[in-house]
Amino acid sequence: MTSTIPAIDKLVENTIRADIRATASYFVPDANGYIKLDAMENPYQLPDALRAELGQRLADAALNRYPVGSYATLKRKIRAGLGVPSGYEVMLGNGSDELISLMATAVAHQDRRAVVMAPTPAFVMFSRAAQFAGADFVGVPLDSDFSLDLPAMLAAIERHQPALVFLAYPNNPTGNLYDEDDMVAIIRALGETGIAVVDEAYQPFARKSFMERLPEFPNMVVMRTLSKLGLAGIRLGYLSGHGALLEQFEKIRPPYNVNVLTQVAAEFALDHLDVLDEQAGLLNAERSRLAAELAALPGVEVFPSAANFISLRVPDADRVCAELRAGKVLIKNLSKMDKMLANCIRVTVSTPEENTAFLTALKASL
Repeated sequence: MTSTIPAIDKLVENTIRADIRATASYFVPDANGYIKLDAMENPYQLPDALRAELGQRLADAALNRYPVGSYATLKRKIRAGLGVPSGYEVMLGNGSDELISLMATAVAHQDRRAVVMAPTPAFVMFSRAAQFAGADFVGVPLDSDFSLDLPAMLAAIERHQPALVFLAYPNNPTGNLYDEDDMVAIIRALGETGIAVVDEAYQPFARKSFMERLPEFPNMVVMRTLSKLGLAGIRLGYLSGHGALLEQFEKIRPPYNVNVLTQVAAEFALDHLDVLDEQAGLLNAERSRLAAELAALPGVEVFPSAANFISLRVPDADRVCAELRAGKVLIKNLSKMDKMLANCIRVTVSTPEENTAFLTALKASL
C-alpha cells in the first residue's frame, strides 16, 4: 500500500464536521494596556494579608498529585456558604462553560435530535454547547423590553419538547431579572420531559435566587460560578439539583476536571466570603451611580441591570466601541449578537476611577 502525505485542506474537509468548519472561534481580545470593561470581572483583588496567606496555601499544594477526586472539602464549603439546600449535593466544573457543555452532551441522544432552548438574546455558550453536542438549539425572542415572552416560550416548549431550557437569572447580555412567576410557569411546563437550568452567574449582585426552591422542582438545576464573585482566574463553576440528575451528569464529568490550585484557592476564598460580598456591594453602589450618569447622556438608552454590568443603546455602537478602543478602553459591542441589540454596548461595572474613565471616553465618542 502506497502512503501519501495528505493536503491539509482536504484532511480538514474529510475529518472535521462541516458545521464546526463554518463556526468562528470564540474571540477574546488582547486586553494588555487597556481598561478592561468587557468581561464582567471583579476589579478588586483580595486584601494584601489574604493574598499572602493564599500564596502560602498555594505553595503548599501537592502539585505532584492529582486532586482528591471527591472534592469533598470544597463541596462542603460551597454547600455551607452559598445557600445550597440541606440534602442537596453539588457538581463542580471548569467554569460554568464546562457544566453547560456536560449537560448538553447528556441530553443529546444518538437516535434522535434533542432540543436545547433559551430565551434570546442569551449567553452564547448555550447555543454553542448545543451545537457541539449534536443537539438543535431553539432561541425564543424576548419581548422588546427584554422580559420573557411567556406565551411564546410555552408554545415553543409544546412544539419542540426541549430536553434543556436555560434561564439566566439575571440574563446576559441584557442584565435584567426575568419575572419569577414566568420562570416558574416555564419550569412547570417542562414537567417530566425537560430540565430547566437556572443560570445564576450574577447572583452575588442580583441578591435573588432560585437555589432555595430546588426542593419544589425536581426538574430544575441551579448553576453558578465563582468568576463574577471575584475569582474569574481560577475557573470554577458549580451546579446543584436533584441527586438523580447530578448522578447522570457526573458520569460525563472528566475525572480531576478541577485542578489542585483552583481547589485550594476556592476553599480559601470560601472561608472569606465576607470580603467578596463586600466587594460585590461596592460594585452594586457603583452600578447605580454609573447607570444614573449614563441615563443623563443625550442619545443614550440605559437598560435596568441586576448584574455587574450595564447594557445600553447608543447612536452608533461600532463608532463608539472603536473610539473607546482607541482610547484604551475595552467594552463589548453587542450589535452583532441579535437584531434586538442593534447599537447596544455592554460595560462592566468597575472601580470608581475606571468607571469615570469610561464615562469620560464615552462622552467624547458621542
